[in-house]
Amino acid sequence: MKTRPAAVAGMFYPADRADLEALLEQLCLPLPPELKSVPRALIVPHAGLIYSGPVAAQAYQTVAGHHYKYILLLGPNHRVPLHGMAVPSAQQFETPLGTVPLAVDEQERLRQQGLVESADEPHRLEHCLEVQLPFLQFLDIQGPILPVVVGQAAKEQVAALIHDALADDQVLTLISSDLSHYHDYEACQQIDRLTSNKILSQQASLIPEEACGSNAINGLLAACEGKGYRLEQLARCNSGDTAGDKAQVVGYGAYAVY
Repeated sequence: MKTRPAAVAGMFYPADRADLEALLEQLCLPLPPELKSVPRALIVPHAGLIYSGPVAAQAYQTVAGHHYKYILLLGPNHRVPLHGMAVPSAQQFETPLGTVPLAVDEQERLRQQGLVESADEPHRLEHCLEVQLPFLQFLDIQGPILPVVVGQAAKEQVAALIHDALADDQVLTLISSDLSHYHDYEACQQIDRLTSNKILSQQASLIPEEACGSNAINGLLAACEGKGYRLEQLARCNSGDTAGDKAQVVGYGAYAVY
């Protein structure tokens, strides 16, 4: 069985299993917001866990212990130029907590529909999807994953990929994205406040300067349009609030779709 090994263990999160579990336990100590229903989709950040982990944990705890047919996981390409969207040829992804199976049949369905291509290079070193997996494993959020790296893709194309998953309450959709990058603390707060307002009002017009995963988020918001979905902010802060200084910060937000 072809395995995609962990690429950023020891950089974005601890490579030692015990250390990783201890960090995740600490991140998940604060209780998540009380929700009226289980989210259909989550927007979660993807920096090093000491930076964005407290925000991501608030989102993942809302679906802790749930089992799904599959988990659709989308995030932006950081290392390899990509037109369109790509799935890997691997059959499982690996982290220090073990392996996570891939929803290979669903991947093939999307490929045959022409919505994605099969390409390993965009996935090989990409961190934005990998850093989500320890949360799924630690909080017993079960189901094969369908990992999609989103490059230059129109929101309509991404929405077409998300549509069926979002409509199925047995599928969880995850959008991996940070917010603004490398502004001072006050500027970041102002930019991220405006970005959050766009997300919550379902304006599918985000740009990369507002969220690095803007193409994936816009696709999610376009898929929600006219369907009666509600969005809620679960948590928001920046690296100056967690483990960094306030001179140049990165913004993080977690949002739920019902």
